[in-house]
Amino acid sequence: MGLVQYSDNGLFAPRKIAEAFHTTSEEVARTAGLGRDAVQRKERIRSDKTQRRLREMVEVINKVEPRFGSQLMAYAWYRSEPLPGFSGQTAMQLVRSGRADDVLDYVDAVDAGVHA
Repeated sequence: MGLVQYSDNGLFAPRKIAEAFHTTSEEVARTAGLGRDAVQRKERIRSDKTQRRLREMVEVINKVEPRFGSQLMAYAWYRSEPLPGFSGQTAMQLVRSGRADDVLDYVDAVDAGVHA
């Protein structure tokens, strides 16, 4: 899916992300490593940190969606599947700790057959 479905007026919208993944905005915040205020207060939604974390989460999920056949399955993988080579951490845990690029590199390597 395109990034536009998750945005509102040029910003990632926690409410739209929550609707897409059949969850709540508060759960989206936790999944992205943000506090509840980050998705409830307009000035916090606009902050660089909030927008970066939401973008990173959506990028990872969008990248693996074709592999799983649905955004809900990709979201479940993101939250629960430990990644080999990352001490049993999930993509969600890595993104929350600022390692989204490592997750994207891992997915690219798997797609290239490096970690098959």
